[in-house]
Amino acid sequence: MAEIADQPAVREQLLDRRQTVELQIARAGYTPDLGRLLGETDDALARLENGSFGICETCLEPIETERVIADPLVRFCLDHLTGPEQRALEHDLELAARIQRRLLPIDHARVNGWEITYQYEPAGVVSGDYCDLVPTDAGDLYFMIGDVSGKGVAASMLMAHLHATLRTLILMGLPLDQLMERASRLFCESALPAHYATLVCGRATRDGAVDICNAGHPPPLLIREERVDRIDATGLPVGMFHSERFEVTRLELLPGETFLLYTDGVIEAQSRSGDEYGGDRLSEIATTSRALGLHELVTACVKDLAAFRSGLKSTDDVTVMAIRRNQHEA
Repeated sequence: MAEIADQPAVREQLLDRRQTVELQIARAGYTPDLGRLLGETDDALARLENGSFGICETCLEPIETERVIADPLVRFCLDHLTGPEQRALEHDLELAARIQRRLLPIDHARVNGWEITYQYEPAGVVSGDYCDLVPTDAGDLYFMIGDVSGKGVAASMLMAHLHATLRTLILMGLPLDQLMERASRLFCESALPAHYATLVCGRATRDGAVDICNAGHPPPLLIREERVDRIDATGLPVGMFHSERFEVTRLELLPGETFLLYTDGVIEAQSRSGDEYGGDRLSEIATTSRALGLHELVTACVKDLAAFRSGLKSTDDVTVMAIRRNQHEA
């Protein structure tokens, strides 16, 4: 937990909370609840000073990292919460999962000359994987897939932040490279220094032109009639630095050609013998399944991954998305 305790952002967050509580007391008067929040914030600041921040007060072991990131006031690890605290946490997780599911786009759509489908499988209650589709009034289709560093609640909170940021920037009609630069800067300013997100963001037009930017994400596959190409990363993940630049690749898709996008929970999955699934195997499945319908293509990939794991529970979130230019758009 030292790496979190040493981050100035934690102290700044606590000081901001303290100032907010003090302002509320000055405006509306003192209440026991405000007094409790002020005391808990001061206690957390004291733990930062004496080096005990992020350490469970019962077992003296580190508290789960994602919980400290989500709430720097926590004092106990999961094993030492009281019964009411455990039930409250379970309720909060269920609510977070419902909210996250509502942020997902519909799982199959035909819009602006394109067909899209995906499967989204969190490894836990909530996920750090991100996918979204945004059609515009101008007839373009934005598609995004990403993966926030870390797991659990903290990653899911940052995923929701990335979702809101990109949707807002898309409305501004920015060129794709500028959209990515602003998204990266905003993400960097709002997250802890150790957090970033790999991201593929694309804009597809009705005539088959696609601008695509890969910020440190596993390479999407472009499935053509005679070959499968990889769209390698041309930039760092978003949020690593305040001033990042991103390159945009322009492609032209013919009717029937397909993008297959995925998160690292696919290619980094392991078999019972410890072998990694890998991008080559996914590319082979994409090649042999190219003639299938879009939903069947995604299903074939997910089923092959499950067969590879042979019943092993996934330790990472898994998302597979496919985008195909409609045949009738020739």
